[in-house]
Amino acid sequence: MKAAVLFSGGKDSTMAAYKAMESGWEVKYLLSMHSENPHSYMFHVPNIHLTQLISQAMEIPLIEAKTPGEKEEELKDLKNALLELKERGVDAIFTGALASEYQKSRIDNLCQEVGLESHAPLWHQDPEEYMREVIDLGFEVMITSVAAEGLDESWLGKTIDYDLLAELKELHEKYGLHLAFEGGEAETLVLDGPIFKERLHILSSKKVWTVDSGYVVIEDAILKEKS
Repeated sequence: MKAAVLFSGGKDSTMAAYKAMESGWEVKYLLSMHSENPHSYMFHVPNIHLTQLISQAMEIPLIEAKTPGEKEEELKDLKNALLELKERGVDAIFTGALASEYQKSRIDNLCQEVGLESHAPLWHQDPEEYMREVIDLGFEVMITSVAAEGLDESWLGKTIDYDLLAELKELHEKYGLHLAFEGGEAETLVLDGPIFKERLHILSSKKVWTVDSGYVVIEDAILKEKS
C-alpha cells in the first residue's frame, strides 16, 4: 500500500512519516502546502521551504502546492493536491494531527471525498509519552517559533531533549502549556532522525521577536553526512 504524508518538516509530520513506515506503508511522497498567509488555520508556515532539503535527506519525493491560506478556502487547494496524489497511485494520507479536531476533521472529509484513506497515528497520544518517544527514537528537533506564556526568546533554536521536557512540564503546571505544542504554542523543525539518510545542517539564521512571540528565520542550510 502506498501513502503520502502531509509534511511541514516539523516533529509531528515527521513522526507521522515514521509511523507510516513502521506500519509497513510505502511512503511514496511528502506533500507540503505553501501558505501565503502566516496565520493559516490548516498549514505550518515557518521555514516551510526547507521541506525540499528534508525530502532529499529522507529520500522521499516532495510535492509542493501553493495556497493563499484563507480560512476554509485553503481546503480547495489541499483537495486538488490530494487528487494529484490519488492519480499518482497513492492509497492513503498520513498526518501529524495530535488533538486539533478542526484540522483532522477537514482532512478526513477531504480524503473521503477524494477516495483516500486518512490516518493520524499520533491522534490523542499522551503528550508526555509522545515527546519522550520523539527523544528516545533519536529525532533532533529544533524549536523555530514560540507564542505562549512562559516561552521567551531564549527558547528559539533550542533542541528538544529530556532537560527541555522537564522545563516544559513545569510550564504546563504553571500556565497549562501543551507539552507537545498542539495549541500553536511553538513550531519545530526536524534536523535529523532514524528515517534521515543525511542531516540538515543550518548555516545561517536569525531570530525575529515581537513583544511576546517570535520565530527563527533559517536563511541557509545544507545536507551533511551523518556522523
